[in-house]
Amino acid sequence: MVRVHYFFDPMCGWCYGASALIEVLANHPEFEIIYHPGGMIPKRAIEPSFRQHILQADSQIATMTKVPFGDAYKARVAGAGDFIVDSYSTTRAFLVGQDMGIEAHKMLAAIQKAHYQDGQHLDDLNALADLAVSMGLDKTIWEEKMAGSEANMLEQVKQSHQLMATMRVSGYPTLIVEKDGKLQRLAHSDYYGKTLEWTNYLTDFI
Repeated sequence: MVRVHYFFDPMCGWCYGASALIEVLANHPEFEIIYHPGGMIPKRAIEPSFRQHILQADSQIATMTKVPFGDAYKARVAGAGDFIVDSYSTTRAFLVGQDMGIEAHKMLAAIQKAHYQDGQHLDDLNALADLAVSMGLDKTIWEEKMAGSEANMLEQVKQSHQLMATMRVSGYPTLIVEKDGKLQRLAHSDYYGKTLEWTNYLTDFI
């Protein structure tokens, strides 16, 4: 099995754009994805002056990758209320979901959908608990695991940053194949919205 290191963040728009490519990788029997969360945005409110930039970037992502951005999400970004983004709580949820038996790519996709399509307030742990329940997880166990999840999340982010320095990774998403002791970047951005061509491209690395 060929390892693929995936450097990502749940709140990264381009990572959301790459979700169809990640799904292909995750379902391919010859590949194993190692997920490296980056902790891109500690919880903070996005300034109104930067929100227009986000909407413009999202429009570009939608055009290139064909992923949908929901009206509820766009209304939150453009609205008068606070628009709070939190990579840390969503990364905790990503890790806890796996610990409770949800496949990594499915957990990440659910978080991305809740944010980018449904406009959920994922800085709120109650919203994340509701998401977990919707995926069939026990709320009490989820909340217990989430309560003790911060230290592991911070260690995972620290390790990701160390590996990024070693592999000279500077942004998200980045996919690097590790095979026979050699590292090679996947040209994923050439295949946005082209899952069939992406599948064919991956055969070169088996």
